[in-house]
Amino acid sequence: MRPLITLLTDFGTADGYVGEMKGVLLSRAPEAMLVDITHEIPPQDIDAARLTLARVWRRFPPGTVHLVVIDPGVGSDRAALAVKSDGRCLVGPDNGVLSPALLVAGACAVMLRVPPGASASFHGRDVFAPAAASLALGTSLETLGVTASQPLIRRTPEPQRIDDGVLAGVVIGIDRFGNAITNLMGLRAGVVEAAGTLLPLRRTYADVEPGAALAIVGSSGLIEVAIRDGSAARQLNLTRGSPVIFRTLS
Repeated sequence: MRPLITLLTDFGTADGYVGEMKGVLLSRAPEAMLVDITHEIPPQDIDAARLTLARVWRRFPPGTVHLVVIDPGVGSDRAALAVKSDGRCLVGPDNGVLSPALLVAGACAVMLRVPPGASASFHGRDVFAPAAASLALGTSLETLGVTASQPLIRRTPEPQRIDDGVLAGVVIGIDRFGNAITNLMGLRAGVVEAAGTLLPLRRTYADVEPGAALAIVGSSGLIEVAIRDGSAARQLNLTRGSPVIFRTLS
């Protein structure tokens, strides 16, 4: 089976940075299959990348190497990591972006060596891509660096119970459709309050009329605030951190 390497970055596709990394990967692991998860993470948005990684990294088969570069601290003293977790490997900066894999029981991580001459502004090309290629070719994690005893971990905030049947949560992300993704997991019948609007918890978008607001359990299992055929973020003025309330129906 051909080695499989995915790429997740905030580089966009206009400047050629992704192409440089792919050139390094294919020079070192010419048989590798490269899969773009996305390069449209908002610049330096570690949490958006973390949540994207959480959705996808275990959708790929065991043996996959995930190359994740959202790195506002590039060139600083932040560590560079390689992680092995649940049969997959990940490489990226030690800024919390790899948290979904680090939180799995049995995960192990090493701090990568930075090669002499590596650019202080492009570790994606000079540090992470070479490490990802080595792992894809079967190099053991332990040979790439020294054990990282306390890698940085970021967690999604937990909803808070404020009364019987009432949970307080927050918006943790906005997708390209303008849906506001919350930290509330799929719950029994109830209503969601967002921006002073009471929203029924529905099964599908088609359960309301076009232009109507609703709450829905998204494909990740989290409740989302949406506008059918519209943008909830724009129409309800929702951003990351906006409060939401869930109330069960009596």
